[in-house]
Amino acid sequence: MSAPASNCPNCGAPITFRWSSAIQTTCEFCHSILIRTDVDLKKVGEVADLPPDASPIQIGTEGVLDNKGFTVIGRIIYEYEQGGWNEWHIVFNDNSNGWLSDAQLEYDVSWLAPQQQIPNGPIQRGSHCVWNNKTYIVTSITKAHYKGVQGELPFEYWDKSDVAFADLRTTTADFATVDYSEKPPLLFLGRSVEFEDLHFKNLRLFEGWTA
Repeated sequence: MSAPASNCPNCGAPITFRWSSAIQTTCEFCHSILIRTDVDLKKVGEVADLPPDASPIQIGTEGVLDNKGFTVIGRIIYEYEQGGWNEWHIVFNDNSNGWLSDAQLEYDVSWLAPQQQIPNGPIQRGSHCVWNNKTYIVTSITKAHYKGVQGELPFEYWDKSDVAFADLRTTTADFATVDYSEKPPLLFLGRSVEFEDLHFKNLRLFEGWTA
C-alpha cells in the first residue's frame, strides 16, 4: 500500500491510495469524489447515500485468480429495471487491474481490451462477434443508470447519465461486455467465475449470509 497521497480538500482527512495508478477516489469521511492531479486532489462531486447492497464483497476484500492475489479497491454501482449490480475494481499483486462484475450471485472477471475492434453501429441480441479467434454471442443488452461510486478507480467516473451495455458469452464460459458510456465504446474481455473459485477473505458479514 502506498503512503497517503494528500488530504481531502473538503474535510482535510488523509487520503491513502492502495494503487499508484488510481485517478479517482472517494473520501471515506465526507464522501467527496476526488480526482487525482499531478500536484493535488480536486473535489468534483459528492457521493449520495449508496443503495442497500446484498453482496458480501467490500472494499478491502482479497482473493486469488489464476494463482495471482488481488484486492478490491473500488466499485461503480449500477441500477436497472430488474435490479442492480456492482462493478468492483480489482488490483492484482503484479499491479495490473481488472473488473469483477457482481450481479445476483453471478460473477465475471474482465479486463479492458483496447486493441480489439468493436462492430460499428448497435449490437443486437443474438449477434455474433469474434475476438481472439473466439465467437461471442450477444446474450443481453441492458440500459442502466449510474447510482454511485466508492473507492479507487482508474478513470474519472461520476454523475453519469443512463448507460447501455451489451453482454456476450461463448460456449466455454468466456465473457465480454461492450460499454457504451464512452465514445468509442469500451470492450472488456474475460470469463465467468464461481464465487468459491476466487478464494475470498475479508468479506462483509451480515445476517442471512454465510461464507
